[in-house]
Amino acid sequence: MNLTNHFSDINWLSVIVATISAFAIGSLWYSPVLFSKIWQKEVKLSDEDMKTASMPVIFGSTFVLQFIAAVVLDMYLTPYANLAAGIKAGLFVSIAFIATAYGTTYLFSRKSMRLFLIDAGYYVVLYVVMGGILGAW
Repeated sequence: MNLTNHFSDINWLSVIVATISAFAIGSLWYSPVLFSKIWQKEVKLSDEDMKTASMPVIFGSTFVLQFIAAVVLDMYLTPYANLAAGIKAGLFVSIAFIATAYGTTYLFSRKSMRLFLIDAGYYVVLYVVMGGILGAW
């Protein structure tokens, strides 16, 4: 595998937009509008715990990790990908790798099905959107 070729095919603007989309989706998904209170209860974090978190570190690290994910997803797609191919790739990656990994971990750590659906569901939606952005661009 020649990484130089893969990096030269990356559309960096679409990767940045896909990374920003991760924040937009996450800010809605884990907000009071959708799942924040249920998620907090399931992971046993109080409102006080949430206030004492180092949000710059969390958000900065999350940006870097989501950026890496977007880069690799873009590398996975061919330069001839389209919207449908990107959505399909995002769906397959999120279900086959991420949701199954969460499922296995949550089974052994005895986390609830509710928490699994919230966290795995976020990544399915996220990767479908990221894939769509990267494929369509």
